Amino acid sequence: MARFRTWVGIAVAGALGVACMSVSGCSSTGGKRAEDARKAAVAQGKAAVNTPRWTFAMITHSGDGDTFWDIVQSGAEQAARKDNINFLYSHDAEAQQQAQLVDAAVDKKVDGIIVSLAKPDALKASVARAEKAGIPVITVNSGSAESKAFGALTHVGQDETIAGEAVGDELNKRGKKRAICVLHEQGNVGHEQRCAGVAKTFHGKVENLYVNGTNMPDVQSAIGAKLQADKSVDAVVTLGAPYADTAVKAKADAGSKAEVDTFDLNAKVAAELKDGTLGFAVDQQPYLQGYQAVDLMWLYKYNRDVLGGGKPVLTGPQIITKDQAGALAAYTDRGTR
Repeated sequence: MARFRTWVGIAVAGALGVACMSVSGCSSTGGKRAEDARKAAVAQGKAAVNTPRWTFAMITHSGDGDTFWDIVQSGAEQAARKDNINFLYSHDAEAQQQAQLVDAAVDKKVDGIIVSLAKPDALKASVARAEKAGIPVITVNSGSAESKAFGALTHVGQDETIAGEAVGDELNKRGKKRAICVLHEQGNVGHEQRCAGVAKTFHGKVENLYVNGTNMPDVQSAIGAKLQADKSVDAVVTLGAPYADTAVKAKADAGSKAEVDTFDLNAKVAAELKDGTLGFAVDQQPYLQGYQAVDLMWLYKYNRDVLGGGKPVLTGPQIITKDQAGALAAYTDRGTR
């Protein structure tokens, strides 16, 4: 009888524990303590789970010193700490070199690969090699159109064509008539899609301007020359946050009154939105891209979960104007937006 009462007591205690996890009224009990402990562990860089220490490799097309990809990497590393993941990050702006980095990750027999597909044709064979080796692949940021065809589990990022269309719509609202779309990386399919999206919805005329994105003085000179040659240009759209400030300088050099707008967000862009130097920015939430990609890979390894239903998991676009910039300043200052 005593043993029976003991087992009843254990069962009741277990039921109460489950109930407390499902209702807010138990917030002062063990459920809250467990959640507080989990949050503290994450804040201290400790894992919040006890799953195996899998190794995930993220390989991107970032060049050296690209602040956008610093934010992506930061989000990925935070998720990796939480998920008890050994996280390996590498990058190369040259597509063939990026492909070799994917091959190296396959050779290391990592447990998952996250890769951007800015130049998908160059990565196709390497992605196929990973999948043949039984390594799951998630694509991030670039390559949403190719991701499914390449056999990736899902794609995390914004649809670049949709993002471009959002820019065209915003330019229409602002009454713009003639725009230039500044492409700083030739061969990047995502950049081409952005500018094509702008042209699709913009009621005015848009012209693509190709510049050498690795040389900022040349970028400034090319934009300035275009603005001097065509005074009818009333909008300059850059495809990355670092290029927005360069376009602002080019505008000043040319004595142009064109509005400068940009894709992507950082602390400088947020400040220039707030003071009116920039018109608007398109945020694709790079921190979320990195964090979500690692988290989804962990979910797949742990529970075979896949999000998207065959469609990309969209992190943007979100149009940011002067009205929203102030509220985001704290996050851009700490490097997570």
